[in-house]
Amino acid sequence: MERTQKTKAGGTKPKLRQSLAFRVITAAVFLLFLFTVLVGAAGYIRFTESLTNEYNDAAFRTAETAAALINADHIQRYLDSGGADPEYQVTLERINTLCQKQNVTLLYVIDVDTSDYLHFTSVFNTVSESSGYTPWEIGYQRDTTNEEYETIYRQIYEEGLTRGTIARTSDLRGNEPHITSLIPLTGSDGQVKSILCVQRPMEELTTGRHTYLLTVEIIGLVLAALASLWAGSYLRKEVLRPIRAVSQEAARFARETCRTEDDPLKDLSNTTEIITLAQAIGTMETDTVEAIKRLTAVTAEKERIGTELTLATRIQADMLPNIFPAFPDRRDFDVYAAMDPAKEVGGDFYDFFLIDETHLGMVMADVSGKGVPAALFMMIAKILVQNFAMTGRSPAEVLQAVNDQICANNREEMFVTVWMGILDTATGRIAAANAGHEYPAVMTPGKGFELIKDKHGFVIGGMEGLTYREYEMTLTPGSKLFLYTDGVPEATDGDNEMFGTDRMLEALNRDPDAPPKEILRNVRRAVDEFVRDAEQFDDLTMLCLAFRGGDGTDRPSGS
Repeated sequence: MERTQKTKAGGTKPKLRQSLAFRVITAAVFLLFLFTVLVGAAGYIRFTESLTNEYNDAAFRTAETAAALINADHIQRYLDSGGADPEYQVTLERINTLCQKQNVTLLYVIDVDTSDYLHFTSVFNTVSESSGYTPWEIGYQRDTTNEEYETIYRQIYEEGLTRGTIARTSDLRGNEPHITSLIPLTGSDGQVKSILCVQRPMEELTTGRHTYLLTVEIIGLVLAALASLWAGSYLRKEVLRPIRAVSQEAARFARETCRTEDDPLKDLSNTTEIITLAQAIGTMETDTVEAIKRLTAVTAEKERIGTELTLATRIQADMLPNIFPAFPDRRDFDVYAAMDPAKEVGGDFYDFFLIDETHLGMVMADVSGKGVPAALFMMIAKILVQNFAMTGRSPAEVLQAVNDQICANNREEMFVTVWMGILDTATGRIAAANAGHEYPAVMTPGKGFELIKDKHGFVIGGMEGLTYREYEMTLTPGSKLFLYTDGVPEATDGDNEMFGTDRMLEALNRDPDAPPKEILRNVRRAVDEFVRDAEQFDDLTMLCLAFRGGDGTDRPSGS
């Protein structure tokens, strides 16, 4: 008898190795039982299908033989005669003979009421002498048995079904399992005149299935007993005891996090898998000690990078105009902008600046890529655009100069899309140029926001020596200009559907007379409601300008 240890309550409990052995044996027996159940179920289903198909084929052969004995064109004549027609009597006798010799329970012909398929009239009806059934008289009317029969009747008359089968092996109400095969009786005009049905008993099905299941159960019990004996002797000796030693060493390392001078797992077992496990534990211990050292260094480095990214985020935000109202002393226009990067730092940027007292420069741009490289490229592009604009160049000339400057040293082949416009605050005229950027949206009083589908030039940084086309548009007092990057229309929900410009315009036009800050909030709110919990994959950058014109005697209502 193996030793046991006392519990505090005075009882006993098995040692750990005994508990593991019990669990492994239980698992083995359970898996064997599950395998037996699955094999039994699969065999049971296959046995039923095979025997059902065999009965079905036999029933159809009988049905086709019976169909050859019946003149379908005379079905109505038989019914009208009430069975007195000589031809009917001869046919009935032949069908009855076939029924007795073919070992079928029922062989009958019915005329179905095709108005609803819920009733039928008996034409021929023969039953096996040993079945105990009473044959129906010709003209006997009866309700359709169930929806399954109704469906097959309908398919035969309306859909051209040539073979129908109904197998009943359960819910038999005291009857034996049987299969009913149905075929149409077609007249010389090709129309279905009636349906011939053959019902065959399947008494072998129940007997055969019970025998099969009993055999499977006996085999399963024998195998379970053998598996228990094998698991109890072999697994405990060759697997569970070595695993316990490995477990103890792993627990010791978890407590001490250091290697021992001697190797407690050496020569633990002759089993390849146990040897591999022991070697893996030893390697894990060595690697863990080294990983802890590396993790300490990496954690410190990650904290440093996180601090630098936070600083980079603040620097990028400070590079963009972020104090509103931006021009508190100007009452002829009002402007508001916002950028929400997808990562710590982004590649989008906006800008607005006074070139002189009556000209306001506006920029909306989107750098290819994400993260720190895009942010660095963004800062360079922003500075170049503003510097060239302050020299008095037109928007097209500014984009051309910036493109030439970037292409001169662009080994990383990055690019940026840019929309630039210069507003004459005295007249409302905007001179603009577009380097592959999104269409701007303009609101005129009483009309709402609409896209201005301007002509796009090529992106900045894509090719040297490009020139850009310039165009003009005029804002009237009360008009607004909305600029954005593709992060707005391309915001995607959980079903990968994009927000789109139509939804963007709808959000803009919810309250087109609102101040610029509220306009941007309406768009962002619509985007958030659309994407819900989906991850933001692109920067969201927007700018809205409200042009008031005149001498601007009224201060903007809010930004």
